[in-house]
Amino acid sequence: MTTLLTNIKALVNVRENASHPLRSKELSQLPNIDDAYLIIEDDEIAAYGLMKDLALQAADFQYHFNLAGRYVLPSWCDSHTHLVFAGSREDEFIDKLKGASYAEIAAKGGGILNSAKKIEEISEEELYAQSSKRLLEVICFGTGAIEIKSGYGLSVEGELKMLRVIKKLKERSNVLIKSTFLGAHAFPLEYKNNRQGYIDSIINEMLPVIANEKLADYIDVFCEQGFFSPEETETICKAGMQYGLKPKLHANQLTASGAVQTGVKLNAVSVDHLERMDDEAISSLASSSTIGTLLPTAAFFLRMPYQPARKLIDANCAIALASDFNPGSSPSGNMNFVISLSCIQLTMLPEEAINAATINGAFAMEVNDKAGSITLGKKANLIVTKPLPSLQYLPYSFGSNNIEKVMLLGEWI
Repeated sequence: MTTLLTNIKALVNVRENASHPLRSKELSQLPNIDDAYLIIEDDEIAAYGLMKDLALQAADFQYHFNLAGRYVLPSWCDSHTHLVFAGSREDEFIDKLKGASYAEIAAKGGGILNSAKKIEEISEEELYAQSSKRLLEVICFGTGAIEIKSGYGLSVEGELKMLRVIKKLKERSNVLIKSTFLGAHAFPLEYKNNRQGYIDSIINEMLPVIANEKLADYIDVFCEQGFFSPEETETICKAGMQYGLKPKLHANQLTASGAVQTGVKLNAVSVDHLERMDDEAISSLASSSTIGTLLPTAAFFLRMPYQPARKLIDANCAIALASDFNPGSSPSGNMNFVISLSCIQLTMLPEEAINAATINGAFAMEVNDKAGSITLGKKANLIVTKPLPSLQYLPYSFGSNNIEKVMLLGEWI
């Protein structure tokens, strides 16, 4: 199947070679081709260039679309989500409005433990049905690659249930999906006074089955005061690494806990959240190959300080943007709002935000060979905007739906 897109107002994030995550001034460089064409063969980008250089005719292709006035971008790469969950938690939303903190809600059995109870009660089939609807929703928002974590099971049965649902989503969807085992998300109530007992369960009961069934690509730990210490995090991650699972950490969301340094020490693919960053954490991240993934909608929803994006960029850290889609602290997978919020509250330039949500997001989930830029041979996962006056209008008009079409693997959704 061959498809021709013509008269594109601008083809965005065109890169002949995307060999490394963008840092510092590179992050603000967004190479575009104005008045462009794009050719797709089957599920891959086959050619692109200026309209004036297009030698072939529309009749030479099976499908032709005139995209006058529209921008074409690579799909968003959302490298941190908890999209597989059971039910919502708007009751806790009301508690937050009344002044309860994240930690206070968790201490009463809410938060992660609330979602764990719902996972225990739902069937795998219903969990899949709920999750597939959410996945279609984020695809329509322009997401073409996504990482999905477990972590609301907090038991052998619950974690495996979640990971098996993620595996089904991988097998049945055209979106690129990476799976992360987050059994170390919180301590279940029955292990409240036996922390080592739960860690032993993760290492000795969960990990062998996960490895045998090939249910995960990564292992994650919520490294935070009141959750898992840096030492416990290192123990769990090293156990996962023995099974080929690379680390990705929840780090420095509530406190400057040393989690970033732990992630760097483990050569983690990414350390995510980063609301509370001190100079030592920034320096550690800047001198590493680990990507810092910023989740501004979680800070927005929890009314917490936003991530210090400008300090991180100026310090030469590689950063990505992701939605943290989950029922408790970021109940939205809309990456368009993530990008707008990053510009408005993190003072990122539109070019920086788009790069962080595409090519750097792809590196943060290791799909950079398939997604994140307009590059020959990469998958034809594309966003087509509505007619817009400029690319900057995309984050500027934060309340509007500016996406007209989405393509996954060469097919319109």
